[in-house]
Amino acid sequence: MVTWVGKAPCPEPKPITLRGWLRVIPRGLALGVVVFGGLGLYLLMRLFERPLNGHLRPWTGRLTQAVCRVAITLLGLRYKVTGRPMEHIGAVVANHSSWIDIFALNACQRVYFVAKAEVSNWPGIGWLARATGTLFVVRDPKQARAQQALLEERIRAGHHLLFFPEGTSTDSRRVLPFKTTLFQPFFSHGLDKVMQIQPVSVIYRAPEGEDPRFYGWWADMGFGENLLNILAAPRHGSVEVLFHDPVDVSDFPSRKELARYCEDTVRAGLPWDPPEDL
Repeated sequence: MVTWVGKAPCPEPKPITLRGWLRVIPRGLALGVVVFGGLGLYLLMRLFERPLNGHLRPWTGRLTQAVCRVAITLLGLRYKVTGRPMEHIGAVVANHSSWIDIFALNACQRVYFVAKAEVSNWPGIGWLARATGTLFVVRDPKQARAQQALLEERIRAGHHLLFFPEGTSTDSRRVLPFKTTLFQPFFSHGLDKVMQIQPVSVIYRAPEGEDPRFYGWWADMGFGENLLNILAAPRHGSVEVLFHDPVDVSDFPSRKELARYCEDTVRAGLPWDPPEDL
């Protein structure tokens, strides 16, 4: 459920014309075949990968990247990657604007998302998330120790876990304050001595003539409505993934300083943040 609500109202969705539907149908079918066909192949590969490699996913990780790159192409977005994903043990933090973030961030690196437990029950998205190794966080103090142990196990196994510290998606024009509690596990049980954090800015540029917030997904926008509007668009803009230099967790005295540094770095990557209210 998208919960952030800005001061300015969401743009009214444009009615989909006949020409728009003629774009929606082939794009939607192609996207469905690639995503769910890829998921079927992914699950089949895991039958052999799991007993041979355990937590490591050398085959399915590559498949996920390929599927996400093709999905972006089918959506019609121009795609650019600036900088390089880190290779050191650690985690990635990024701003969150849209469900497209999942494709954009997966297409250029091997990461495993960290999401709130409710996401696992979302139609379609939850199924994909569970199958591709997403780590779901339960907001229950009684399960905090078990969650911490699972997170540590995944990081020490070499998984690059990806967090959205804003806690919600936005209109793509701003970075909300990072929730510092999400950074606390990095300072437990010696993880701060061995891991790095890499901030990443995801930058969307709307199609010419469209609302600058065209790719944002926020407030009470429905996923289906947002997806149809994007599939129906006659032209598209672009998405850029900007990798900032990774930093050692041990360089920061506490989670608050680390969260502030990552927030400031991610925000600096967006050329229009702080934005004017649109």
